[in-house]
Amino acid sequence: MNQYGGAERVLEHLVGIFPDAPVYTSMVWHTALPPNYATWDIRTTWMDRLPGIHRRHQAYFPLYALAFGSMRLGRPTPSAHKPSPYDLVITNKSGFCHGVQTGTTPQLCYCLSPTRYVWQFNHYAEREQLPAALRVLLAPVVAVLRHWDYRVAQRPTISFVAISTEIQKRIREYYNRDSEIIYPPVDVDRFAPAPGPDDYYLVVSRLVPYKRIDLAVRAFTDLNLPLWVAGEGRDRATLEALAGPTIKFLGRVADRELPGLLARCRAFVFPGLEDFGIAPLEAQASGRPVIAYRGGGALDTVIDGVTGTFFDEPSVASLIEAIQALQMRPVDPAACRRNAERFAATSFRQSILAKVAQMLA
Repeated sequence: MNQYGGAERVLEHLVGIFPDAPVYTSMVWHTALPPNYATWDIRTTWMDRLPGIHRRHQAYFPLYALAFGSMRLGRPTPSAHKPSPYDLVITNKSGFCHGVQTGTTPQLCYCLSPTRYVWQFNHYAEREQLPAALRVLLAPVVAVLRHWDYRVAQRPTISFVAISTEIQKRIREYYNRDSEIIYPPVDVDRFAPAPGPDDYYLVVSRLVPYKRIDLAVRAFTDLNLPLWVAGEGRDRATLEALAGPTIKFLGRVADRELPGLLARCRAFVFPGLEDFGIAPLEAQASGRPVIAYRGGGALDTVIDGVTGTFFDEPSVASLIEAIQALQMRPVDPAACRRNAERFAATSFRQSILAKVAQMLA
């Protein structure tokens, strides 16, 4: 826990549903997290004391499986004299936390993604621009982690829940396990449509290569249309070098400013391949359409021709075609809002509580 993103938003809702449950994690860096996290009962592993881990957590990636695999949270056996402190363990997983030892205690694994840098290592190495020599050195480590990751996913006490159709497919492909879908919570009540849009398109994202913000910057530069880019990240200097005069970089936007920014944009641009993507639903809750790459979680959240449009290839030309198509097609703000409301936090809460009740029964 050293950055604030979609996984942390899900965690906030889980803590809200189960406020007395402690949060176990490999390490935590409170400086990078909202102040209210300091009031939570957060329990870390020995990794929290490793030098530089809060800012450079990737360097320690071979150790996370060891840290979580040695964590014991459940009853070892049905006949164990020492009772389990917990009736159920919920893992909020994109890495290795589903490997905690729960014994006979059931685990609800809310799977944000099977571990990307294990199962999609070549893609991960490319997007992180890892040197070729380092990729070769890491290959045997990744192979060991993949074996461990698959083995622990076979435990009969684990029930998998996926955040999207895309993640459900990956759980089946990589773990050979079935899962049901419970969509992540969206705070739709924070957002509302405005009377009419201003003349700008909007991106809200971390500025890192795999988000493909470069496609949006190039496309809107070529079209000479205004694009506002909200967010920070290591790719900002590269993106600014690509940008023409119609591209405006806003930097990090405060939470209180985001609803107004979304409600006034002409459309929200979502050019990357994402596991789910909460931001496009926040835009739709604001009554604004979405221009998204046809893949990943966007297929669950955007209705083509109703609440937005897709582009089929990760190319500037394909994105330009989608932008121009949306300009010719009116979008009903009320339809965007209705679609977003299907993903409201109340639905997430009801679905999680129903799943927990089912498992405990």
